[in-house]
Amino acid sequence: MRIKTIVVILVTILLTVTIMQNTGAMWFKFLWMQFRVSKLFVTLLVAIVAFILGWIIGRPKRRFNLSETMAGEDEHTGKTDTLSEEDRDYIN
Repeated sequence: MRIKTIVVILVTILLTVTIMQNTGAMWFKFLWMQFRVSKLFVTLLVAIVAFILGWIIGRPKRRFNLSETMAGEDEHTGKTDTLSEEDRDYIN
């Protein structure tokens, strides 16, 4: 099992225990509003928002492969080889 999987399982267990122990109601203030809400609901809402944000930030990004763009044809001239004779002489 990978370390990432073990960490996810441990965090899930700790979150579940915390949610189950905090089921009482509390007063919640947001701007000018005040209402009673369950601690379970607030903890669960924060966990879900944190999971979504972590997934958005941590997802793999598309990788840019420079060799694919350089191997193709030149967009302007349609040639596959864009080196001039002067460049070839310098390289060789």
